[in-house]
Amino acid sequence: MLAALTKFGIVASMLPGVMGGTVYEWSLRDSLGVDFLAGLDFVLRADPLGMLFALLASFLWIFTAFYATGYMRGLDEHAQTRFFASFAASLSTAVGIAFAGNLVTIFVFYELLSLVTYPLVAHNEDEEARVAGRKYVTYTFFGGGVLLLAGTVLVYWLTQGVGEATVAFEAGGIAALAEAAQAEPGIAQAAFYLLIAGFGVKAAVMPLHSWLADAMVAPTPVSGLLHAVAVVKSGAFGVARVILEVFGPGLISDLPLEVPGIGAVGLNVPVAIMAAFTLTAASIIAMRKDHLKRRLAYSTTAQLSYIVLGLSMLHPYAVVGALFHIPAHAFAKLTLFFCAGAIHVETHTDYISEMAGIGKRMPLTMSAFAVGAAGMAGLPPLAGFVSKFYMLIGAGDVAGSYWLFAGALLLSAVLNIVYLWPVVYTAFFESEDRHDAKPVLEFPRGGLFRSYADEEDIAADGGEPSDDEDHPFEADDEDYEYAVDRYPSDADVPERFEGERVSSVDHHGDHDDHLTGGPSAEAWPRRSPFSESTWLMLAPIAVIATGAVVLGIVPDRAVFLELAMRIVEGVFGMPFEELSDVPFDELLTGVNE
Repeated sequence: MLAALTKFGIVASMLPGVMGGTVYEWSLRDSLGVDFLAGLDFVLRADPLGMLFALLASFLWIFTAFYATGYMRGLDEHAQTRFFASFAASLSTAVGIAFAGNLVTIFVFYELLSLVTYPLVAHNEDEEARVAGRKYVTYTFFGGGVLLLAGTVLVYWLTQGVGEATVAFEAGGIAALAEAAQAEPGIAQAAFYLLIAGFGVKAAVMPLHSWLADAMVAPTPVSGLLHAVAVVKSGAFGVARVILEVFGPGLISDLPLEVPGIGAVGLNVPVAIMAAFTLTAASIIAMRKDHLKRRLAYSTTAQLSYIVLGLSMLHPYAVVGALFHIPAHAFAKLTLFFCAGAIHVETHTDYISEMAGIGKRMPLTMSAFAVGAAGMAGLPPLAGFVSKFYMLIGAGDVAGSYWLFAGALLLSAVLNIVYLWPVVYTAFFESEDRHDAKPVLEFPRGGLFRSYADEEDIAADGGEPSDDEDHPFEADDEDYEYAVDRYPSDADVPERFEGERVSSVDHHGDHDDHLTGGPSAEAWPRRSPFSESTWLMLAPIAVIATGAVVLGIVPDRAVFLELAMRIVEGVFGMPFEELSDVPFDELLTGVNE
């Protein structure tokens, strides 16, 4: 916690200067007179884009540190020293990514982040955790790292051909790269997609996303770290660096890609299409997940693609929306994961189908969950509304094929409500003895009154097969199944438990609540908001949920929105207020010039 507070103080001390136009920079070459690699320097630089990510990560880390203490102590977890050491190292590498001044520096910290977070993903040390850890490292360290390195090499080679080689970030794009791309367009296109794919692995853009859901085996503070603060945000941040400060909107639109049967399209269009597909498909998958953290994991996959989609539309307003969605999503999603962790610590419940009436046991936690869910859906007055509104304005201003992307944004917002509202509804508006299965994709509409039963002859959602002759499915019909299984595919139960669902490892043999999840035989006990959990967990939940509201109510007073506008001003070379007066095509031409 001391390290988190110190880190935030250092980062915040540079904010006034950055807002005033100062760029703080440290260079290995200038300090020691040596190159990090032949012809390449190791540079740390605090500019508006880096400050946005670093300020967010270091601020949220303070509350994550408090929360992690309450979580790990509450479960009496093993290897806490290793956990907190890796946890602190993750913050430093995330801030290193934010303040990297070129592609080589960001590559170093990008790979270090994968290494220091591996012990967190594999913390439980069982077979499931080890498999998830290996998959995480394979995707992010070997897969994403190799793609990123290959793209960096191509950028170095291209710029070397027109003068001095450089991979340093420049607002609006690297000028030497724009010149070299005219002579070698094919190689420039390859470099662009390699860099996007390399960062897209951590941003969990489909089909590079499957590591994220498996990583949910980690402790919940790690899930918050992965989804809200550092890892996936580092991928989205890297995509922003590539689009805004390596290639630049002008070069991306001026370097068409020939698509058979379609013709020439900008390099950004395939990226936008993949992002639109990801945010829609991941939202649909999330609706079919009964395990709460898994549902939130697919929600993250969808939400990160909002950022990639907004950036790839290249419009100034869409870019502002994408950049502001980085903190908007961080506050809302961290709230949701904090709530999921508190539920796990206090009740050992991980499945939505076992949460009927849990709102009276954890009123503050589930109220905060409702706030975070509204932020994910983009409902006013939450920060998610502001970011998505800017992206819709950008899509509408360009019109044409961009209406498809606007439609994807609106559809995903509806789907967010569909897969998150059932959690809130189940918690507050259902009781333990009378509730139906979730989510809404099941049939018959509304589900059955019981989500789980002890009898062997149960429906796939845990409810009892109906004896009603008018029921659309007979009990022995092979098609009689629902979206939520008693043993869903995302939470297989080991055979050693002989068919009994065990949602979590029993860390406390004397815990008051039902260790296998759900209420005890006497139903949920009623608790006040101040007694439902320890203050180390409740205080961060309340503060982060409040932050999501504040960012939405007064976005003009929020430093993150102002930073996003400063970034866009630097990319397009004019005050933000004047950008709306210039046609989009002329803006892109102006960036090229």
